[in-house]
Amino acid sequence: MTKEEMIKISVEEFARLQKYMLLTSDKESAAYKEMKGRYIELKVILTTSSVNLSELDIVKE
Repeated sequence: MTKEEMIKISVEEFARLQKYMLLTSDKESAAYKEMKGRYIELKVILTTSSVNLSELDIVKE
């Protein structure tokens, strides 16, 4: 997988995951905590890949 493919997949997953997080009403649920963990992982991947998250990050946690 090229770096560009990895970034594309990560951006798509990051956007999808944020939609799910915003739909979840119980922020203390096990599902939300798992989503938040993946959200943080994706933020790290995208940040280290020099992707500007200011436009992409709508959850901002």
